[in-house]
Amino acid sequence: MSKITRLLVANRSEIAIRVMRAAAELGIRTVAIYAREDRFALHRFKADESYLVGEGKTPIQAYLDIGDILRIARAAGVDAIHPGYGFLSENPDFADACAAAGIEFIGPSPDVMRTLGNKVAARNAAIAANVPVIPATGALPDDLDAVKAQAAAIGYPLMLKASWGGGGRGMRAIDHEDELATAIAAARREAKAAFGNDEVYLEKRIVRARHVEVQVLGDTHGQLVHLFERDCSVQRRNQKVVERAPAPYLDDARRTELCEAALRLCRSVGYTHAGTVEFLMDADSGAFYFIEVNPRIQVEHTVTEEVTGIDIVKAQIHISEGARIGDAASGVPAQAGIRLNGHALQCRVTTEDPDKGFAPDYGKLGAYRSAAGFGIRLDAGTAYTGAVITPYYDSLLVKVTAWGREPAEAAQRMDRALREFRIRGVATNLAFLENVVGHPSFRDGSCTTRFIDETPELLATTPRQDRATRMLEFIGEVVVNGNPEMKGRQPPPVTQATHGDTGLIWPATGLDTPIPAGSRDLLRELGPAGFAAWMRAQRAVLLTDTTLRDAHQSLFATRMRTADMLPVAPHYARELAGLLSLECWGGATFDVAMRFLKEDPWQRLAQLRARVPNILFQMLLRASNAVGYTNYPDNVVRFFVQRAAAEGIDLFRVFDSLNNAGNMRVAMDAVNESGALCEAALCYTGDLFDARRDKYSLKYYVGLAREFERAGAHILGIKDMAGICRPRAVSALVKALREETGLPVHFHTHDTSGASAASVLAAIEAGVDAVDGAMDAMSGLTSQPSLGAIVAALEGSERAPDVTLDQIRPFSHYWEGVRRHYAPFEADMRAGTADVYRHEMPGGQYTNLREQARAMGLEHRWDAIAQAYADVNMLFGDIVKVTPTSKVVGDMAIFMVANELTPADVLDPAREIAFPESVVQLMRGELGLPPDGFPDGLQRKVLKGQAPLTGRPGAVLPPADLDAARTAASEAAGRDIDDNDLASWLMYPKVFADFTRHQRQYSDVSALPTPVFFNGLAEREEIAVAIDAGKTLAVRLTGRTEADDEGMVKLFFELNGQPRPIKVARAGQASAQRKHPKAEDGNPAHLPAPMPGAVAMVAVTAGQKVAKGTPLLSIEAMKMESVLSAERDATVAKVWVAPGDAVEAKDLLVEFELDA
Repeated sequence: MSKITRLLVANRSEIAIRVMRAAAELGIRTVAIYAREDRFALHRFKADESYLVGEGKTPIQAYLDIGDILRIARAAGVDAIHPGYGFLSENPDFADACAAAGIEFIGPSPDVMRTLGNKVAARNAAIAANVPVIPATGALPDDLDAVKAQAAAIGYPLMLKASWGGGGRGMRAIDHEDELATAIAAARREAKAAFGNDEVYLEKRIVRARHVEVQVLGDTHGQLVHLFERDCSVQRRNQKVVERAPAPYLDDARRTELCEAALRLCRSVGYTHAGTVEFLMDADSGAFYFIEVNPRIQVEHTVTEEVTGIDIVKAQIHISEGARIGDAASGVPAQAGIRLNGHALQCRVTTEDPDKGFAPDYGKLGAYRSAAGFGIRLDAGTAYTGAVITPYYDSLLVKVTAWGREPAEAAQRMDRALREFRIRGVATNLAFLENVVGHPSFRDGSCTTRFIDETPELLATTPRQDRATRMLEFIGEVVVNGNPEMKGRQPPPVTQATHGDTGLIWPATGLDTPIPAGSRDLLRELGPAGFAAWMRAQRAVLLTDTTLRDAHQSLFATRMRTADMLPVAPHYARELAGLLSLECWGGATFDVAMRFLKEDPWQRLAQLRARVPNILFQMLLRASNAVGYTNYPDNVVRFFVQRAAAEGIDLFRVFDSLNNAGNMRVAMDAVNESGALCEAALCYTGDLFDARRDKYSLKYYVGLAREFERAGAHILGIKDMAGICRPRAVSALVKALREETGLPVHFHTHDTSGASAASVLAAIEAGVDAVDGAMDAMSGLTSQPSLGAIVAALEGSERAPDVTLDQIRPFSHYWEGVRRHYAPFEADMRAGTADVYRHEMPGGQYTNLREQARAMGLEHRWDAIAQAYADVNMLFGDIVKVTPTSKVVGDMAIFMVANELTPADVLDPAREIAFPESVVQLMRGELGLPPDGFPDGLQRKVLKGQAPLTGRPGAVLPPADLDAARTAASEAAGRDIDDNDLASWLMYPKVFADFTRHQRQYSDVSALPTPVFFNGLAEREEIAVAIDAGKTLAVRLTGRTEADDEGMVKLFFELNGQPRPIKVARAGQASAQRKHPKAEDGNPAHLPAPMPGAVAMVAVTAGQKVAKGTPLLSIEAMKMESVLSAERDATVAKVWVAPGDAVEAKDLLVEFELDA
């Protein structure tokens, strides 16, 4: 015929685009067809013209509508039609219809298609051409008994195949006779849907087989050549996954034999155009058998093009124009001129989810970034950011072809390309493909067709982190619904967003200076005992900065984020190496990091440690409570201490909330075994000089100190949590402790009264070795006294510390800026208050209890709560009030005020009271016992007949099964966990589970700027988020919509300059659309949809009895049909779906009445 000028592609997506590109290079005008469901598909817009086909028909049937395709072809005035692959590409009736319409069909003649396109006829032709074939049946009859007889004659195992078409459609492996009925029914339906013909047949299945195929090209002048072979052995469900050329296991002799067999068959039938002769090769014997001929271009033709340099699609067009193979006009040299050049392999990137049995996924591509570079070829369909992947068609996104001089180079290049992809919004098989390409069996060419089935480690994929998308979803959630921590709070002005910028305080060059030696270096040199002796011998008082833990937890109710600690940390290492320690971890910050801030406390510790390697890190350890609020088994406490020491804690301040030295012993021993410093803290309460409360006398505290010394403490701590240790008292206490023990003394207090600096100076005057303070901007009130004030007061004296005001001042400026971010969490407290001497609340408890009162609507009753706190203390027997006992006292105080109870009401035996659970646990002795026990009458009333513990709680708790706990934690986290994760789980199982769930959903949000974490992004605001070393995201919110009828708000972000829309459900706004009921997880009476798709067939009705294995219905997704069968004998109670219904994964399909 004459030159083709207008070409219609009777196909869609990737292959349609491939043909159009070849046509465009030849100057041919292209015409596309598209089903309504494909109206946004890219192939429609790649063509010069495009027309809707099969209007009113199903998505698949539209592309099988021969009459309408020809109508469009005639209207568009096309010269030729290229069928691509699949759909009508192997239908001889379509070729006949094209000929009748005077339109060139680019492919073999209808007669050849009938001979070779029908697998049974092709088999007969192969036998006639002396090409080896596998034993097989003819087209199967409808009579099942006859089918069974034919199957038995060949022998199991068998392969069921569709007589027409390919691509794995209609193929089923059959191992036993009882599988025939279900498999044949499903295969017929699948073949009918895919190819318009439901004819199927059986053939013998070779178990250890390789799949190899030969590419042939024939012209209309009798010339026929091969383009060598391709290996297609890497398959799943008989559908090719990875193809390569040439086959790595063939030598030249076997390659020649194979290719000649293919040519012999094709010559015998007068084959023209592109075709593929497929063979099955026995991996053990090396024998090969003819399978079928695909009389069309193949999906994997790209690998052949890469190693031969021949454009097969152009060759098809030239042959249809009458070109002769061997002539330059055909683009195909004679056989002698066709040579192999290097190696190529192709991977099919699909939206199948390997973690869900390769169930197809669909939805909008939130982001699409493809690979590129030397030796990489991409053949994509509708794959771009914003593209919608529908459930109606094949799940292929893009074919990736990699070329290399050697097989290893091609595989390495493919691996690089796969890792270069970024696809968001739908699941993909990218990680699975990486595993395949990287597997030793693939690299050495030893794969068989069972490779994927027999290599389960291929499915052990590491999910893409997709940190950017998940972080955007978190920001979007905060923008639309707010951060729960900000409920009822007023955000600070937007203009404060730059506060806390270290660049405004220290020059960038400051971090280039070497890190000087500090207290941690000295500890390593001297060891714990030597270090303690050094402390006691110092005249200069040593300073601990609490800003990174106790200061902020007292002021901000534990909302300080790691993002505000890390920038200043390197400056601590360089400018404040004279500090004794940084209190930066443990205590009240551990659980709240996970609970409120969605941060990993262990990650915070590691990040701080990396930036401050020279100064001691100090933590608060609640002895048998570790960092929790209850007693833990001894082995749990030991495990936690071991992990904390291993991760960088140098000094453990160990205390018991009731000053029970016996309850501290396990923790102290664990600290000493770890090689860290053990500071045993006695908790101060009452007043040494109040004769009415002589319970906590100087003798009492000295006795405790001696017990601590005997137990192995290196340092004695005075822990004045409420800030009620007055100057005269602390002076006497410090002198006594230093005289009666040989240990250094470390004083910690709070400034709730406003007078604690006087106590600190009195302690220093009395000889205390170390004191705690906070940076000026973070000091005062319920925090610690000002470090700057302490330094200034001691300046020029013999006890002046090795830290100067000039060194402290920049840090205070930094924290002043940071503090403004947390204004919404500040306690409503403007000045110190002597009221603390009445209620004796610890600093952290004071702010937390005020927050608790606010949340309960009792903020206006604060004075009553403060008095109730004092009353409860006396009701409990005047106990030490330190976390967790201070929290129990607070719980009871709130309870009393909320229920209008007086102390007399509480003690009244006739009045029934449902005490808070924390009070019950305290009275039962679960937190330990005070020296003189609890008041007997109240204890009996609270316990209601329960027997209290009489000894150390840890002694009666059985050891925790750490292996079982690790398994449970791993299941809760949905991933493998490390020892630090296990420690978090042992402390707070529910908090850890919730935290890891948040991480799975939103990734690590600790890197977000604090204003964004709490308040979201304002429109047109841009931030930079460093998610890893050298990886910084530029995020900008450009706009948003109002909530639609389904309650969804669309946010328009830019991520690194690229548009990234995100949809967020507005909380509390229900969808107007009726949702299909969901199956209950684990309910055997519910049949859930295993994947999204459309119901193709329903075989049962309500009331019908079904036996195990009875087909119930089938679901079609992306042209693959899955039959769902009964898992047990039952009666169908209700069928929730009908053919054609669209379903989502886990939708309820069938409900059963289970037989007894």
